[in-house]
Amino acid sequence: MKANKGASGIDGMTIEAFPRWMQQGGWQQCKSQLERGEYQPSAVRRVEIDKPDGGKRKLGIPTVIDRVIQQAIAQILTPLFDPYFSVNSFGFRPNRNAQQAVLQVRNIIKQKRKFAVDVDLSKFFDRVNHDLLMTQLRSKVQDKRLLALIGKYLRAGVMVNDQFEASFEGVPQGGPLSPLLSNIMLDSLDKELESRGHHFARYADDFIILVKSQRAGERVLKSITHYLGTKLKLIVNEHKSQVVKVGQSKFLGFTFNRGKIQWHANTLHVFKQKIRRLTNRNWGVSMSYQLFKLRQYMQGWINYFGIANAYQGCVDLDHWIRRRVRMCYWRQWRKPRTKVQNLLKRGVRIQAAVACGLTSKGPWRSSKTPGIQQALSNEYLEKAGLYSLRDGWIAVHYPSQITG
Repeated sequence: MKANKGASGIDGMTIEAFPRWMQQGGWQQCKSQLERGEYQPSAVRRVEIDKPDGGKRKLGIPTVIDRVIQQAIAQILTPLFDPYFSVNSFGFRPNRNAQQAVLQVRNIIKQKRKFAVDVDLSKFFDRVNHDLLMTQLRSKVQDKRLLALIGKYLRAGVMVNDQFEASFEGVPQGGPLSPLLSNIMLDSLDKELESRGHHFARYADDFIILVKSQRAGERVLKSITHYLGTKLKLIVNEHKSQVVKVGQSKFLGFTFNRGKIQWHANTLHVFKQKIRRLTNRNWGVSMSYQLFKLRQYMQGWINYFGIANAYQGCVDLDHWIRRRVRMCYWRQWRKPRTKVQNLLKRGVRIQAAVACGLTSKGPWRSSKTPGIQQALSNEYLEKAGLYSLRDGWIAVHYPSQITG
């Protein structure tokens, strides 16, 4: 939990302040309340973050104390439930990840299942039915105090702009326990799909079913929508749920074409928008910091999206990013005299340096001129700390070439 550096809850206590609170006897008092069944969790703090595809995602941030307790509960529940979860469930489970889910979808597609049933659960985390979830928990949890405590967490409520809102349904995203509870809730969906012989993959509330024809897909979508509504009290977003050819599908930011994993168009759009913000010529930070933030974002991005068959895509993006970085350098040098001096310092001949330094072209157009490309060569930018998506892609697909 400390590694995640989570935000504080409604009490304002930070991770750093937690050890001192424990030393002052706070944990002993809390432990005593838990043993007597008298502990009352705090409401979560509402935070909204941007979704990659637009809109807002509502998070519920628990206090540090409640995060510790929820983590302990998750560690108790995981060995009771996880061994019985479906092999087609990949989200928030030990030794499972999104890349495995995407690879499974690709393998299913290779079995000539060319249509995808994209099912979008409308506000899943906000609409989890407490009674149904508690019934699932009672199937394997015998400790009544633990069940009562989980029930208290479900009903703890939310603080929105200093106003308390009661929670009669839903599991707030943002706490350590929520991902496991969501898997427990949707495990019956997995079992239902398996009993019907469907080929699918699920990651949390994002799942896709692969079928052989449009007509079969329409039947599946209709029957699953009915099952989710009647059995799990969940609502399917009819505007976003559809049956499409696999090349038009979207799953965890990827799509599929001729049996190959590719980036979805929106994934690439969001990536480029982020790079534009990180290379904004008016940002006003040092180039070393800018390159550090670029490396941080690009490395995390390729570690997730690197499984796509996108070597050339990485090469093309590297080329575009290098040009934007050169534009940032050029902008920071500002005055013609400074530009000429920096070009000369980096080995550009005086005639070319003066021509570049006195040009009336803007930073973007200037970034493509031979003098600037010589001064800020690929090798120079690499030594300065610019990350390469191409190298990251190779490390994902051919790790032995990097390590050995």
